[in-house]
Amino acid sequence: MTPNLGTTQSQVLALVKKYGIVLVLIIMVIGLSIIQPAFRSMANIINILNQTAIFGIMAVGLTFVIISGGIDLSVGSVLALSGVIMGAMAQISTASNPIWETVGPFPFILCLVAALAVGSSCGAVNGSLIAKTRIPPFIATLGMMTVARGLALIVTGGRPVSNLDPGFNTIGSRIGNIPVPVIIYGAVIVVCWILLNNTKFGKSVYALGSNRAAAEISGINVKATLIKVYMLSGFLAALAAIVFSARTLSAHPGAGTGYELTAIAAATIGGTSHSGGIGTMWGAVVGALILAVMRNGLTLLGVHAHWQVIAEGVIIVVAVIIDMRKNAVKK
Repeated sequence: MTPNLGTTQSQVLALVKKYGIVLVLIIMVIGLSIIQPAFRSMANIINILNQTAIFGIMAVGLTFVIISGGIDLSVGSVLALSGVIMGAMAQISTASNPIWETVGPFPFILCLVAALAVGSSCGAVNGSLIAKTRIPPFIATLGMMTVARGLALIVTGGRPVSNLDPGFNTIGSRIGNIPVPVIIYGAVIVVCWILLNNTKFGKSVYALGSNRAAAEISGINVKATLIKVYMLSGFLAALAAIVFSARTLSAHPGAGTGYELTAIAAATIGGTSHSGGIGTMWGAVVGALILAVMRNGLTLLGVHAHWQVIAEGVIIVVAVIIDMRKNAVKK
């Protein structure tokens, strides 16, 4: 029986549309491995994964936000605020330049919980503003971006926070050859994949992004869902702050500057639509890897960091144009 050529071509095109970013990643890896042999070393591969962990964790949270039809510009500043409060609490008693001279140090676990609580609280404020006042997510999170950064500067007086609890050495260490931050990132991916694909909350996020009015009519608590989405984004920004401090053994009020754009870029490249209702967890992960591989490859090839920023900006614009054309075709 002669196969239907048209059907075969349609199936191939559908696969390319669905998994095209994976093909792009594979081509990048193969090309860089040939051009620069140092790229394919195990040490460099582990380094790429380690570099991906911080903004990759943030990209996972932003995937929920963008699928819901929103945006979160505050995650970089939330990372900084969560980090400096955690750092101030975690400074050892013999710290040469303590942020809080009369209190602390606090138990290490309590410092971590405080960071996650700060991030979640910032997300709750974002979600409440968006859900209850209906101001655009762009404006609400832009305001939080400024406020959180300002608070980070006030808490520290603009100084970096060093001499942290030795517990951060453990989080920044390795188990075998695998960095602990990569293991944390992997756990976040698995938990959030289940949350997005196998829970009522995940289904509500998709429904909200597809059609808010229809979601309300179908019985979804839109306000509660929005608050939870932004709380999750803030929580993961704080988790990224923990990983950041573990890698640098410090906290800084200027940390995370521009990270929100990188995380948004990762989700966008991965196929998460800014129109809402469309996106996958694996897509965000691949998008983050594409950015990390690009940065690493360009560094190995001796390309200046300023040009790398330009390349990332071009990729974001191209990804959004492709997304808009795909949605236009669907309509």
